[in-house]
Amino acid sequence: MAKVVARLNAELTLVKDTVATAAVIEQAKGVLMVTHRSSAERAGEELAERARAGRRSLAEEARLTLARLSSALEDDPDSNRRTERVGADLFSSARYRNGGSPPTAPLLEGDHAEPLPRRTRRHPPLHRRRPQLQMAHEFLAALSGSVTLLTPIRGRGGIVEDYRIDAASPEAVDVAGRTGKELVGLRVLEAYPTVLGTELWDGYRSALETGTVWTGAPFEYEEIVAGIPRLSRFRIRAAPSGGRLVVSWERLDAGEREQHRNTVMQRLGNLGWADWDLVTDTITWSEQVYTIFGRDPGEGPMTLEELPRHVPAEDLPALGANVQRLLGDGRPIDHAFRIRTPAGVRHLRIVAEAERDAEGNTVEVHGFFQDTTASRNIEHELLERQLAAATQRSQLHAERDLAARLRHALLPLPRQSLDVADVHIDVVYQPAHQGLNVGGDWYSAIELPDGSLFVVVGDVAGHGMDSVGTMAQLRFTAKGMAVTGTPLTGILSRLNFLLLHSGDSLTATTATVIMARYRPGTGTLTWARAGHLPPLLVREGRPRYLNPPEGVLLGATHDARYTEATLALGESDELFLYTDGLIEQPGEDLDESLNRLVTAVTAAPASRRDLGDLVTALGVPDDEPRDDVCVLRITARRSSE
Repeated sequence: MAKVVARLNAELTLVKDTVATAAVIEQAKGVLMVTHRSSAERAGEELAERARAGRRSLAEEARLTLARLSSALEDDPDSNRRTERVGADLFSSARYRNGGSPPTAPLLEGDHAEPLPRRTRRHPPLHRRRPQLQMAHEFLAALSGSVTLLTPIRGRGGIVEDYRIDAASPEAVDVAGRTGKELVGLRVLEAYPTVLGTELWDGYRSALETGTVWTGAPFEYEEIVAGIPRLSRFRIRAAPSGGRLVVSWERLDAGEREQHRNTVMQRLGNLGWADWDLVTDTITWSEQVYTIFGRDPGEGPMTLEELPRHVPAEDLPALGANVQRLLGDGRPIDHAFRIRTPAGVRHLRIVAEAERDAEGNTVEVHGFFQDTTASRNIEHELLERQLAAATQRSQLHAERDLAARLRHALLPLPRQSLDVADVHIDVVYQPAHQGLNVGGDWYSAIELPDGSLFVVVGDVAGHGMDSVGTMAQLRFTAKGMAVTGTPLTGILSRLNFLLLHSGDSLTATTATVIMARYRPGTGTLTWARAGHLPPLLVREGRPRYLNPPEGVLLGATHDARYTEATLALGESDELFLYTDGLIEQPGEDLDESLNRLVTAVTAAPASRRDLGDLVTALGVPDDEPRDDVCVLRITARRSSE
C-alpha cells in the first residue's frame, strides 16, 4: 500500500513539474509570436533553434527569452505600455478568434518580423486554424492521469463566458465516463452546467488573471447521467499557459470508495492485512489486525519477539516451524494458531508470503490475519451435538434391539397356524421397523383347562421399551386370569386398573384389546372389547362387522364399564380380529379403511383366501410397515348346533 501511494505521489509531482515547464515554454513561444508576428510553429522552431545554438534545454531557453523580455521592458521608457500591450496580446480572445493571427506589435530590439500568409478560408479545420494546439495535443498525449487544455471563450469586453476543451490526455475520464477524445471540442458549461458561479469557476478566472497556479479544495459534484444522480469528489488544479489553462484533476472518491470497501470487507471477514519490511524493520498493520489482537493502535504492531508471550505453549512449536518456513525458507504459509488477548483466547489464521532478493534473502513479508474464533466455536458446538446425537442414537439402537428381542421372545412367529378346540387359527404378525420405534401390538391364543379356546389381540399406544413392557404385562396378566376362569369383563376391568396404577400421570399408558372365549361343545363364541376395532365376520361369502359391546380403551378412566356379546360360530364361518395397522392409511377416514378391508376379504373365494395376500392387498409392505400389523382369522371346523 505504501509503495502504491509513493508511486502515485511521484507521478503527481512529475505531472506538476511537466505542466509548469510546458507553461513556461508556451509563454516564451507567445512572446516570439507577438514580437516576430509569426505563427506558433515558427515561434516553436525559433525557440528550438536558439536552444540548440546556446546548447541549452528548451525550458532553459524559454526562461531566458522571458528574462530578456523583462529586461528590455525595464530599459524602455514606455515599458508599462509595452507590458500591457504584450500581455493583452497573449491573453486576447481576439487573437484566437482571428484564426491565430497576432495583432501588429512593436518589436523588441534585435527582433525581426516575418510576414504571415493570409488565410482565405472562412472556416478552416481546427488543426490549421490553431496550429499552436498541435504541440499541446502531442504533449498531453504523453501524460498519464486526467489533464485537459482549456481555451477561454470571451464575450464583450473580454469577459470569459466559457471554456473550450482543445486537448486532453488519453487517460482523462470525467464524472460522466467520457474519455479524452470524447472531451475534446466540448465546452465546459455545456458539459458541466452546474460549475458556473462555483469556487471552481472562480479558480479558473483567478488563474487566468493572476498567471498563478490555482489548486482547489476537494469538492463534490453531482451530475445526472441516464436519469441517475452521481455524486463524486474531486481535487482540481489549473495552471495558466499562453492564455489557456492546463487543468488536471484527481478523483478522490474512487480511492475513498475502494478504501471503504476494503475496510468493510476486512470487518465482515474479520481479517486484516499486515506487511513487514525486513530491511527497514518496519511492520504495518491494518486497523482490523489491532482489533483481532485486542491491541491498542498506540502501541504499534506486535514484533516477532513479542509474539510468543501471547501464544499458548502447546501452539508454539507448530507456529515456530511456520515462521521458519516463511522467513527462513521464503515459502508461503497458511497456519492456524491461538493467541491470548484481553478478551480471551482467540483462534487465528495467518496466510503470508515472502519476497526475496537476488541472494535469496527474505526482504519483505505480506499477508493477513483472520479471526476464526466464531467458526471454531460453531465447529466445536456442532461436534458436541454430533457426539450427543451419536450417543443418543446408540442408546436408542440398543433399546430397540432389546425391545425387538423381547417382543420376539413373546411373539416368536411372524406367521403361524393353530388348531385349537375345533377351530383353525391363522396368524400374520408384522412388527414395524421404521427408525428406532418398536410398537406394542400383540396377540395370544391358548386352550384353557376346561377345553375352551381363549384368544386375545391388543395394541399398546406408543413405541419403545415402555410399550413392549406394557404389552408383556397385559399379555401375561390376561392369559393368567383366563386360565383361572375369570370372565372376560373381569379381565378387562383388572387390566384397566393395572394400567391406571402403573406409572405416573405424565407417563400414563393406554391400550385397546379385544378378547374372546370359544366353547367347542356349543360352538358359542363370547367376546368383549376395550376400545378396539370391531371384528369382521364372513358367513356364506357375505361379510359384516359385529356390533361391539360397551367398553372404553384401557387406562382411560377409573369408571370404565365393560360388557360381553355372544356369537354362534358355524362351520366355514370366518372371524377376523386385527389391529389398526392392518387398515389405516394416512389421511383416510376410518369408515373408508373398514370398507377397504371388506373389499379385500371378499375379493377371493374362501378356499383360496390367503391371509398374507390379504395383508398385501391392503397396501401393507412386507419389509417395512408403517405400524405394527396383527391379524387373526378364526375358522370353525364343525357345524353349529
